[in-house]
Amino acid sequence: MSKLNKKVGLAQVGVGYWGKNLLRNFAALPEAEVLQVCDQSPEILAKLRDQYSNLDTTDSFTDILTNDDVDAVIIATQTPQHYELAKEALKAGKHVFVEKPLAQTTEQAEELVALADQNDLRLMVGHLLMYHPAFTYVEDIINKGDLGDIRYIYSNRVNLGIIRQRENAFESLAPHDLSLALLFLNCNPVAVSATGQSFLQEGIEDVAFATVFFENGKLAHLHTSWLDPHKIRKVTVVGSKKMAVIDDMESTEKVRLYDKGVDLQPGEKRSYTNYAEAMSLRTGDIVIPKITMKEPLRAECQHFLDCVLSGETPRSDGRNGLTVVRLLEAAQISLRQGGAQVELQPQAAI
Repeated sequence: MSKLNKKVGLAQVGVGYWGKNLLRNFAALPEAEVLQVCDQSPEILAKLRDQYSNLDTTDSFTDILTNDDVDAVIIATQTPQHYELAKEALKAGKHVFVEKPLAQTTEQAEELVALADQNDLRLMVGHLLMYHPAFTYVEDIINKGDLGDIRYIYSNRVNLGIIRQRENAFESLAPHDLSLALLFLNCNPVAVSATGQSFLQEGIEDVAFATVFFENGKLAHLHTSWLDPHKIRKVTVVGSKKMAVIDDMESTEKVRLYDKGVDLQPGEKRSYTNYAEAMSLRTGDIVIPKITMKEPLRAECQHFLDCVLSGETPRSDGRNGLTVVRLLEAAQISLRQGGAQVELQPQAAI
């Protein structure tokens, strides 16, 4: 497929709460030609026919699979449907963009990654914050060493609603911050511990707290809830040199860099009565960098099209999605075991 002479023929299944945003963005990109949409709601399909000219609508996913003009399928349905729909699309020779999470079990995610590899197809997961300018800015300064050695991160992703019936708050909200933890800490996770509670629906946690343990003693702590009076979307990154706070609820000043830390004094020429004497607290300036904002979802959609056209591997590819699913699955086991630490087995090569 050549970027110079061909657009990517797209079909989308699921055009509900989030799906309509994906459709809007893909339809606006010059490299995309949205050919078909599939949804079980006649009302949604009728609105789409009015909104988009020359758009074929259907309530049958088979119509998409058998359409030779469709190069790639966008999956924006409820989580329990992701695996089956992605599997069928990959088997039909279609590239796949699937909203997070990739699947509900490690076994399912491994199968999807293997299918994509076997058929030389792009498989990308909607880990949106990996394409958000504020988060990519912090990623860049981490890679440059400006924050020093990243020791731990913690995130708060809470709000009142949207309440799911087929997944808990951690499954619904944590994939974003798990993908960031993997990106920022840049090492392998080794264990997960999670606690939570179900207040509104039995067996479906409305609030969850999880700690992911990484190699070299690094960790990430996540607080997720859809039963909270505040809407918070904040990530704090603590490095050995500096610290960064990303607050996505801020309209303009989304990133603050804190020149704060603890310095160890050279001890070769001095003796200390206790180790604390060798430490000094450092409190410097707070910097608010100017970041040129663009819609993260538009950037994510553009990246998928670019990868389909070029054959490059997406940033949030199937393997990235697989690791997030492994963490989600381990967290669910820990929740059922009252917060027990669940060790992750070494990930097999696929």
